[in-house]
Amino acid sequence: MIVLRPVQTADIDIFYEHQADPVAVEMAATTARDQASHRELWTKRILVNPDGVARTVVVDGVVAGNIISWIDSGERMVGYRYGRAFWGRGIATEALRLYVDQLEERPLYADVAVHNIGSQRVLEKAGFRRISDAPKIEDDGVKLYPYRLD
Repeated sequence: MIVLRPVQTADIDIFYEHQADPVAVEMAATTARDQASHRELWTKRILVNPDGVARTVVVDGVVAGNIISWIDSGERMVGYRYGRAFWGRGIATEALRLYVDQLEERPLYADVAVHNIGSQRVLEKAGFRRISDAPKIEDDGVKLYPYRLD
């Protein structure tokens, strides 16, 4: 059973482990943070952001990951991260569906690394559509496909 709930302080340490996994870092085309900066990100930026909506994804009583949204350049962005043990089981898709059902605001946007086929499928199964086949190129050279849910 998949449940979305508000983030609790203890969840942040679990999220740290998820984002520090080298395979997850490569898949998401991100950089892992050290534990102190990870905790600061969550406590001083994400959880206090009045425009943000952060949820912990719990599967059968175990913290599986998180889904967050925030406003960036006037667009409501959505992002998520899961522990590798929860990949490939449909959890990310179902949790994202539950999450977007709770958000009234539309459109929603998400960016995903061009090589991250699994996350692209999660977005598509949850109703997002790729809005350009030309990837955005970040300052660090990472190529991202933009997605939108109306």
